[in-house]
Amino acid sequence: MAKLTGKTAVVTGASSGIGAEIAIHLAAEGANVVLAARRKNKLDDLVGSINQKESGKAIAVETDVTNKDEVDLLAEKAVNTFGEIDVYVNNAGLMLLSMVQKGHVDEWDQMIDVNIKGVLYGINSVLPKMLERKTGHLVNVSSVAGHEVSKVNSVYSATKFAVRALSMGLEKELARTGVRVTNISPGAVDTDLASRGTDEELINKVKESNRKLKSEDIARSVVYAVTQPDYVNVNEITVRPV
Repeated sequence: MAKLTGKTAVVTGASSGIGAEIAIHLAAEGANVVLAARRKNKLDDLVGSINQKESGKAIAVETDVTNKDEVDLLAEKAVNTFGEIDVYVNNAGLMLLSMVQKGHVDEWDQMIDVNIKGVLYGINSVLPKMLERKTGHLVNVSSVAGHEVSKVNSVYSATKFAVRALSMGLEKELARTGVRVTNISPGAVDTDLASRGTDEELINKVKESNRKLKSEDIARSVVYAVTQPDYVNVNEITVRPV
């Protein structure tokens, strides 16, 4: 039997890249998955693929994680469709590379809203019921940029340090509640995450890098963390390309 049969998982930022692969891998282990993102057409395509190929079933919920009401509705639809939420993966993220001196304040605001507030809204939407049930798993996707900082990603790193700090605090806060917390810190991954923003020179440099992970590498890390026995809490996983 698949390890997650009968479980329900919500994955934000699931329309492509790491989020899509996390959803596929969780469904392959038998989990029913609720896919959240703003690009509904991509979500629908992925839902069709999962429902045809994988053990678990999938639904799509168009969601902007910066909108608390939409995140709350996401959790509500997940519960109404599949039952209680067992795993919540805060994967939605935004990386807009630039130096602080360029003054791209709008980009800073976007990253803070998605990378920090979006994670907090997700946790808030499911944690009360997880605490009531004394079980559940919160997975926060941070970044190696939450451990190390370069001159071109100060604000992005600040948001990912925040996600990591939040995860560390939650580990301690929830240690005796039955609710587990895992922070995943990927290194460079071959996705479209770094193709956004206004600094074309930096974007091209990132694209030219040959040392990158694949999205499925991160998905396998998530599956590893959430399929451990109930008494095992994998708090931190850092995955880098060799």
